[in-house]
Amino acid sequence: MFTSQRKKHLLDLLSREGRIVAKSISESLGVSEDTIRRDLRELAKEGLLRRVHGGALPLTPPLVMFADRHGIEPGAKEEIGRAAAALVQPGQVVCIDGGTTCLQMVRQLPHDLQATVVTHSPSIAVELVGHPQIEVIIIGGKLFRHSVVAMGSSTLEQIAGIRADQYFMGVCSLHPRAGVTALDFDEAGVKRAFSRAAAETVVLASPDKLDKTSPFEIVPLREVSRIVVHHSCAPELVAPYASEGIDITLA
Repeated sequence: MFTSQRKKHLLDLLSREGRIVAKSISESLGVSEDTIRRDLRELAKEGLLRRVHGGALPLTPPLVMFADRHGIEPGAKEEIGRAAAALVQPGQVVCIDGGTTCLQMVRQLPHDLQATVVTHSPSIAVELVGHPQIEVIIIGGKLFRHSVVAMGSSTLEQIAGIRADQYFMGVCSLHPRAGVTALDFDEAGVKRAFSRAAAETVVLASPDKLDKTSPFEIVPLREVSRIVVHHSCAPELVAPYASEGIDITLA
């Protein structure tokens, strides 16, 4: 098999199975692991996959600024936000993440809802000004301009004092094996702290976030209670999460 054919085979396999294990592929193709590792390094340099120990995973989505993310999957995000808003019960204390999908969620909350929302997102807090019966608690810290959220040691300290019913998490990447991951180390830590401060973690995943990985783990799948995805997502993309016992809400 020529190098170009082998690389195409590797990309096809990654698309079908969501990961590449160098040892298994070398055995199936009858070539050395070094050859497969070299192919993977070259494909990674071309921006076609992400190298990890022992193989490769799908390419991490690009880091896009908050203002630019409004134009990505706007219809799907609105429907996911509506489905997520319906999960909030009167009287609950809920933590709501930053990001465009969570912003759509708070826009769908009933005007007369009585609840407490904890957020480190100024955008989320401002959006809730018009909800007179929602008490808004703003977590402070250093502004992370990419996502327009607070981060840092003081942010983590404040989150540690919270005991919430639900945490609605916006994600960069969601993968059946890698779990929930983020592009920024500190942002992953804040999301993890929110997740562990809540009885249930609900992940809001627009179609562009599924079957993707990023460098920094937020939480493994076993710590996710529910995933809200758009109804247009292919069933085979959603099935692995349901098989882990995670509740799936189709928006």
